[in-house]
Amino acid sequence: MDQVTQHNDQQAQRKAAMAVLAHAEAGEIAARLRNLSLPDHQDLRTPENGLVMLRGRVGGDGAPFNLGEATVSRAAVRLASGEVGFGYTLGRDGEKARLIALCDALVQSREFGGAVERDVIAPLREQLMVRRKQAAAAAAATKVDFYTMVRGEG
Repeated sequence: MDQVTQHNDQQAQRKAAMAVLAHAEAGEIAARLRNLSLPDHQDLRTPENGLVMLRGRVGGDGAPFNLGEATVSRAAVRLASGEVGFGYTLGRDGEKARLIALCDALVQSREFGGAVERDVIAPLREQLMVRRKQAAAAAAATKVDFYTMVRGEG
């Protein structure tokens, strides 16, 4: 496998992991990480809160406009082996941002990447899918089918 393909695969794996971690609760992530023997790591950026501007478009393809601001937390972690992870999450949960950053760094590690995918990301992904199916089932239960009856002539 050439370096470009390997890099693209790693980026896709990180993106998929971040999508799962962003929807998980901090306690769920921490509980899964407790089952691993974590390597030495340090905070490059301690968790901090800030604001981001949300942009929208009229009609989906019209002129952009500023919709409003949202609170976010971010953090950065470096493993002793050199991998750097970044974590961002909506809201003011600095610990969740730090845990996401730690998972991001671990996913990049040759030594810990497989274990994190198997023991942290995969179970959280499964929980997320179950929650989404339950929400879809709850929404489907309220669905109303409207139809019109056509009267026969005569």
